[in-house]
Amino acid sequence: MFETLNQEPVVEEAEAVVETPEAEVSVEMTAPSTEPVIEEKIKDYLSNDLFGDIKTISQEEIYSPEKISEEVKANEARYEEALSDINEDKLIMGRVVGANEKEIIIDIKFKSEGIIDRSEFGKDELPAIGEKVEVYVERIEDAGGNTILSKDKADFMRRWRDLKEAFENETIIKGTLIRRIKGGMIVELGKVQAFLPGSQIDVRPIQDFDMYLNKELDLKIVKLNEARKNVVVSHKAILEETLTEQRDALFKELEVGNILEGRVKNVTDFGVFVDLGGIDGLLHITDLTWGRVNHPTEVVELDEVLTVKVIEYDEERKRVSLGLKQLSPHPWDGVENKFAIGTVVKGKVVSLTNYGCFIELEPGVEGLIHVSEISWTRHIKNPSEIYSMGDEIEAQVLSIDSDDKKISLGVKQLLPDPWDKIEEKFIVGSVHKGKIQNLAQFGAFAELEEGIDGLIHISDLSWTKLVKHPKEVLEKGQEVDVRVLEVSRENRRISLGYKQLLDDPWPAIIDFYESGKEVSGEIIRVLDKGIIIQLEMDVEGIIPFGKMSKRDRRALASQFEVGANLSGVVMQVAPEDRKVILFKEELAGGGRETANNTVKAYLKNQDNEAGEKLELPQELIDQAKSTKKEEVPKEA
Repeated sequence: MFETLNQEPVVEEAEAVVETPEAEVSVEMTAPSTEPVIEEKIKDYLSNDLFGDIKTISQEEIYSPEKISEEVKANEARYEEALSDINEDKLIMGRVVGANEKEIIIDIKFKSEGIIDRSEFGKDELPAIGEKVEVYVERIEDAGGNTILSKDKADFMRRWRDLKEAFENETIIKGTLIRRIKGGMIVELGKVQAFLPGSQIDVRPIQDFDMYLNKELDLKIVKLNEARKNVVVSHKAILEETLTEQRDALFKELEVGNILEGRVKNVTDFGVFVDLGGIDGLLHITDLTWGRVNHPTEVVELDEVLTVKVIEYDEERKRVSLGLKQLSPHPWDGVENKFAIGTVVKGKVVSLTNYGCFIELEPGVEGLIHVSEISWTRHIKNPSEIYSMGDEIEAQVLSIDSDDKKISLGVKQLLPDPWDKIEEKFIVGSVHKGKIQNLAQFGAFAELEEGIDGLIHISDLSWTKLVKHPKEVLEKGQEVDVRVLEVSRENRRISLGYKQLLDDPWPAIIDFYESGKEVSGEIIRVLDKGIIIQLEMDVEGIIPFGKMSKRDRRALASQFEVGANLSGVVMQVAPEDRKVILFKEELAGGGRETANNTVKAYLKNQDNEAGEKLELPQELIDQAKSTKKEEVPKEA
């Protein structure tokens, strides 16, 4: 294509050549019937430097075959060179030479023009004829023989090239956070989107990601994957660089005892991290307040501004320990005046243990109500039976130990001690009603009034029977009449009798069972040492075996059955053993003298079945009172 010639005929030919593309452009860009528009398009077309590369030659050069041959060869070389530079997946410069309803036609100096879908240009961004654009070669030739180009991909590749350069040079770029995804946010970097992890948005944990939507931030590329075209950016990295300088400057001025102001950056189970302006300090949970704290959120909130005290720091490890409670006086200063012994105080239950409950009198000052100081009369195994966490309790100050920071409190002291007048209320010998609360091996506990129990010893259950367990006579929950045998205010103990409601029958029994009298009764037990029979007057008789081997005793005992009737001669009455001792010749194996020896031996070796009434330790009594089930301890 030629623009200008020295000879006139050649000029006319060049104009004719120019007219052809002008006509083509006017058809493609505008409607055929609008001539003014066509003329305008032609002017635009001609105004662009479309013919900058056209050479003006003379007539002599035209008619010189050698010159023409050299020019043709040069053009062919330039054409082949252009073809060799055009490859798929490559950015190249092209010139807009035409357009239709669907496509923009680009001259890329190839054997055929390339085409780009019009949708890749905005409505207001359509290029003018002759305008140069950078395009991306998708396909050299499709099925229709067209070269397929892309402006979007060209823009992406150009932007990727800039980002790669920014990554290599550690250049700070700008980006807009357009949406939130799992783990972070998507950032718009022009034609490329990047991932901003949640942990890289700020130097402090982010609670509300939505506040960053559509916000522009300075960013630094921390990872770039060429193959996958992935980009990871960070805003935190920029902030940390600034904070490092501030941190170094702050550490040079830092001293123990400094009072600083900071913002709560993070709250954990063990404490609070405070941003001091370049340095993060740890405010441990134990240094938040003098009082008891279960979790730091009870005292501080995220982003709250606090005034704190530097209590320790390590410049090498860049660690700072802070205190909040250290800014207020120690609560134990002057505690003896605030909580004098004998005064009644009020506090909240902050801890429950098996030995008592701790009451917070004020932040940092706690007192212990021992389990023994809760009730005068009830045996309480655990304070949780009475109190719960958070309960408000009134108590009396019993003692103060400022050195060990201990205060002893009592609740029962707020009420009169019922044991102070116990001797007046339960006079020895008086009869009262009681409810059986518990049965133990050694006796039964009867409640005389709420909180006041008395013990019926097993030996005081029956005059005549040898009771081995209280359940043989009484039942739990049974209401019975009892007689007061003994009252001890000091030991807080009342001894009761059940059999004492009746007169002692043994004087009459002794008179009835005179020596030598023959009596009989039903066999109720067969033992290794003799046979027990039920006699009149609700008394038991025993016919002991004579001196013989165990084998002979078993053989002899096998001849008698429970329920059968058996008689014997009264040898002796033993009230302490609750037995009438009888003699039967075939069991004793001899005469009267042998019988006497057998009785003596029996009395000598008697194991005190009835059981002597013993003084029981208070611990054993308390244990039996609180036992919910029937216990079977060793014999007292």
